[in-house]
Amino acid sequence: MKNATLRQLKVFETVARRLSFSRAAEELHLTQPAVSTQVRTLEGHVGMPLFEQLGKKIYLTQAGDELLHFCRAIIQQFDEAEDAMAQLKGIAGGKLNVAVISAGDYFFPQLMVAFARQHPGVQLNLTVHNREELLDKLAANRTDLAVMVRPPAELDTQNDAFAPHPYVIVAAPDHPLAAARHGRIPMSELIRHPFVIREPGSDTWFSMQDAFGSHLAELTVAMEIKSTETIKQAVIAGMGLGFLSFHTIGREVAVGSLVVLEVDGFPLMLNWYVVHRREKRLPPVARAFRQFLLDEGKARIAALIPSPGP
Repeated sequence: MKNATLRQLKVFETVARRLSFSRAAEELHLTQPAVSTQVRTLEGHVGMPLFEQLGKKIYLTQAGDELLHFCRAIIQQFDEAEDAMAQLKGIAGGKLNVAVISAGDYFFPQLMVAFARQHPGVQLNLTVHNREELLDKLAANRTDLAVMVRPPAELDTQNDAFAPHPYVIVAAPDHPLAAARHGRIPMSELIRHPFVIREPGSDTWFSMQDAFGSHLAELTVAMEIKSTETIKQAVIAGMGLGFLSFHTIGREVAVGSLVVLEVDGFPLMLNWYVVHRREKRLPPVARAFRQFLLDEGKARIAALIPSPGP
């Protein structure tokens, strides 16, 4: 074990967490052969296999499970050392680590760039996840800040709302409800039409529960899709209506490929939250970016994405 490297430990931890060489390679921005090579090299240092394959799935061996506990402790020690060095560097030399839910990738890079222009020398690291992945990242202390719609009840976190987050009903321009411009559409009429929706457990799904309440069980689901981009394309193709964050559809609305329907009770107005573990000692750059979101986030998002209206 004395010749094992931190890089090998990080690759092993990622494969162990995802239980997939391909998904680990995607997360680490490496090729799958490179990930396999790192794991094989570490197994050579350990002298025992760390994974076993049964059918198409891989599992940790007893040695792998034991090593994983030490591996995570080592990685956390290095992360804490990096945080301590960042404290000494201050904002200008710091690295900003932020994780956001998928709806945020439509505007969040612009916010980070605006912050970096105010603080030259800051290094930016932005990752985009579904809700489950984001909560895992937050729980494992692998990000300084998380940006989401629903702060986790299961973690002790500091949660601060910094901007409104509207959700709307969208349709293809030739959808019958898009053509019927005779006032606001009642819920009773809306639920007669099929929907293309995000998967249960996503932030968008929970928001849809808030919007539809008991009517959610009455919806006809034409398709359930994990990708917001694919949902938009499915709605454009006429597969059904969509319930989406207004912050994800600006381009399609601008060119006329999607229409925002005027529905009773919409837009559903929620909030963007910046979240961090309450006991975490935030580096100066993360503290500064959190304050930037609280001070300027609302106005900057509004400038990028105008309000959908009442």
